[in-house]
Amino acid sequence: MSNRMWGGRFSAGPSAIMEEINASIDFDRKLYAQDIAGSKAHAEMLAARGIISTDDAGKIAEGLDAIKAEIDGGSFTFSRALEDIHMNVESRLKELIGAAAGRLHTARSRNDQVATDFRLWVRDTLDHVDGQLAELMGALVKRAGEHADTVMPGFTHLQSAQPVTFGHHLMAYVEMLARDRGRVQDARRRLNECPLGAAALAGTSFPIDRHMTAASLGFDRPTANSLDSVSDRDFALEAMAAAAIIAVHLSRLAEEIVIWSSAQFGFVCLSDAFSTGSSIMPQKRNPDAAELVRAKAGRIIGDMNALLIIMKGLPLAYQKDMQEDKEQVFDCFESLSLVLAAMTGMVDDLVPNVARMAAAAGSGFATATDLADWLVRVLGLPFRDAHHVTGRLVAIAAERGIELSDIPLADMKTVHDGITEAVYDVLTVENSVRSRTSHGGTAPDNVRAEAKRWTALLG
Repeated sequence: MSNRMWGGRFSAGPSAIMEEINASIDFDRKLYAQDIAGSKAHAEMLAARGIISTDDAGKIAEGLDAIKAEIDGGSFTFSRALEDIHMNVESRLKELIGAAAGRLHTARSRNDQVATDFRLWVRDTLDHVDGQLAELMGALVKRAGEHADTVMPGFTHLQSAQPVTFGHHLMAYVEMLARDRGRVQDARRRLNECPLGAAALAGTSFPIDRHMTAASLGFDRPTANSLDSVSDRDFALEAMAAAAIIAVHLSRLAEEIVIWSSAQFGFVCLSDAFSTGSSIMPQKRNPDAAELVRAKAGRIIGDMNALLIIMKGLPLAYQKDMQEDKEQVFDCFESLSLVLAAMTGMVDDLVPNVARMAAAAGSGFATATDLADWLVRVLGLPFRDAHHVTGRLVAIAAERGIELSDIPLADMKTVHDGITEAVYDVLTVENSVRSRTSHGGTAPDNVRAEAKRWTALLG
């Protein structure tokens, strides 16, 4: 018998294997709300242009609303034989309203239909991600304000470098996430063109109004080229690229939480809510939530790479390969939403060990740069000479197993006789961070000002 979707061109139905590889309803059912919204806008436009009757358009709208209610309520039966979300909805619409359902597909194709549905889904998802980013930024800003004066070691090469404040460190991630929000918002702006009405690939001879459907669905304008309209997946790739960069930022913070919460560092503690135990070692508290955030970054990046590889060799216009776009996108953003929620919870949850951070901030000759700066500022040494003097003093301290601040003044004078008692004022971590008042520096007053500014910006 002929296939129900493809009509008279085929005399036999698909084999079981063909049905298995061809069906997408198992995953593209996620697009049901967007598919129904697009169909309602299309039917309304067809009626407004006199292409279908107002009566048929009304029946179509009522039927589509009933289908959405069924799917929302869990009573809708999805059929793999009907291949995708579009045909599942259309078949049920025919059962509900009869012959009028057949008029809905006038002047459109599944090619422009799925492109529209997919853009709507990605747009909705980007709005959700933007809100989650703002929430995480708010959590970081709050903790940064609370710990504007909490000193900790700043690292390069994971070696103690200079003292910073914990608040300043957290605010670095606020800046990263702000750039992430910019990329998300920019991707949303660029995708906000409507492919509906491009039909299969060449447009349509029906007198449709693409500007009307675009406006009805909240798009800025219709897409300009019918071939590009149905074959473009840049909007998904750009959204996934933004997601991948977000995931990298979250993974970096997760890695720091893993390091900070180790017994060797002991800078922070996560509660039971974001930790797990060991099946054999009763003393263990594992930062599994942070580790999984770190791991899911690889999954998100992999999803983006998969879609890039799918798209890289496709000629215009639509190809069936593009059915493989959705699972990667769905997985990417489901993973991203989860790790954003987990990271927000961890930031709210973690308890800094202020004393441990302060002790670590003063170790490893972290104020050596402050000493070199003092030699330049007070004694007028060229910086390279000051660097050399400081290096010799560090060597003395290292040989004796003491800190710079523990070197007697007399011994300092053997390296440079201009050094005075005043040098000890710059060798404390508290004075070090307070002195870093340059724009973007770690001084507590800077951190408080930035936290206040971001609190106002985030509303």
